Amino acid sequence: MKHKIKTVLTILLVVLLGISRTSAQSGTGYSLQQLIEAARNSNLLLYIKESQVQEKVSKLKEDKIKQYPSATIDGNYQYNFNLPDITIPAGTIGTVAAGNGAMQLMPVQDTRLKIGDKGSYNAGISFYQPIIQQAKIHTGLEIDKTEIRLSQQEKAKTTLQLTLSVEQLYYGTLIAQKQAEAARARLQLARSRVYVAENAVQAGKAIGLTLSGLQADMAGQEQNVLKLDIAVQDYLAELSRLTNIPVNQIRLLEPSSNPILNGDIDGYKVQAAGNPEIQISKLNVDKARLGIKMARQSNLPDFGLIAGYYHQQGNPVLPSNSPYLGISLKWNLQDLFSNKQVEVQRKFQLKQAEANLAYTQQQVDTDLEKAWRKIQQSEALIKAAERVALFRKAALTAQENKQAAGLDIKTSLLEARQLLAEAEADLYAAQLSKATATSELHHLTGIQQ
Repeated sequence: MKHKIKTVLTILLVVLLGISRTSAQSGTGYSLQQLIEAARNSNLLLYIKESQVQEKVSKLKEDKIKQYPSATIDGNYQYNFNLPDITIPAGTIGTVAAGNGAMQLMPVQDTRLKIGDKGSYNAGISFYQPIIQQAKIHTGLEIDKTEIRLSQQEKAKTTLQLTLSVEQLYYGTLIAQKQAEAARARLQLARSRVYVAENAVQAGKAIGLTLSGLQADMAGQEQNVLKLDIAVQDYLAELSRLTNIPVNQIRLLEPSSNPILNGDIDGYKVQAAGNPEIQISKLNVDKARLGIKMARQSNLPDFGLIAGYYHQQGNPVLPSNSPYLGISLKWNLQDLFSNKQVEVQRKFQLKQAEANLAYTQQQVDTDLEKAWRKIQQSEALIKAAERVALFRKAALTAQENKQAAGLDIKTSLLEARQLLAEAEADLYAAQLSKATATSELHHLTGIQQ
């Protein structure tokens, strides 16, 4: 059973190693910045956020039109199939004195009047310029501008989150690859020990129990290498999803340098005012205040100027052409009561926005301190790992000298190489851990990479 498990793990390891080597040979080398640019250019969520910004800009332009006079054109045509004349009986209007002293009827006799043509039409154009509502319209435009800034900050937040995700995957992949190298060194040492033990068993100098323990250790090292290779493939697959680069074409270049720290933690806390989440919270406070202002302005009547021109034909009583000018007043008194509740709702929204701003600032400060603490811890680990790597390198050099002089066995040399690989992997992990924490610190302050 153990032999079968060992065989399966070995086959899987060979397949994954083959895939990894093929990718390394055929893939293109990508730096961190190239991966970030690829992710930004191909990410659909960023495209959606940009579309939302443009949508809000269009909404602002639409609402600006409401400041100016609105023009309305209207007209109609009517044909009357039955249009009777009006008959005015004689004397209906009254009487007037005639020149001879007699009284004259008005009208003198029954008179038939034509009401109009059976076919009649009218057309006109009217203009309305709001006056009192200008204040409310202006407040609405300020809300639109706030919405645009909110959408821009949402896009900036998404960009920073995407960038940080790429950086974490990039550094995580490099760390996993380095750990896999150390694991392969341990595997090579385990195989060497198994080979020595097998020769010893055949020579009758060791027992099978010792060999079984070494074989189990070798199988465990193979399993560990397999796990790390799978982790690398998972990291690369996620990078491929974010950057839209085929996974078999990704080969990571070493980071050119670690991100640089500028100043102390207090300085970063001051810069954190530019954090998109804090900016979004502040804009939500501004939006809530504008909402309260608009609710109060909604209590004002709709007062404005009205002007126009009217033309009709078919009705002899009305003038054919009639320009006009006047004022218009509309006031829904029910709004005085309903707007009071709207104002109460907006005040609660303001309280929520202010509380969310305070919570966001507190959370960002906490995350900044956490990232700063991680940087300090990483620096301490780097110093310790550098010392270990230095000593391991010296030990390996001593073993190589012994090997060259024929004074040492191969397993001792492999053990020294394995210990050096582990020390270098720990140093590498500490360095990249500092780079990751520094990137997090920069992102928390809203600094675009």
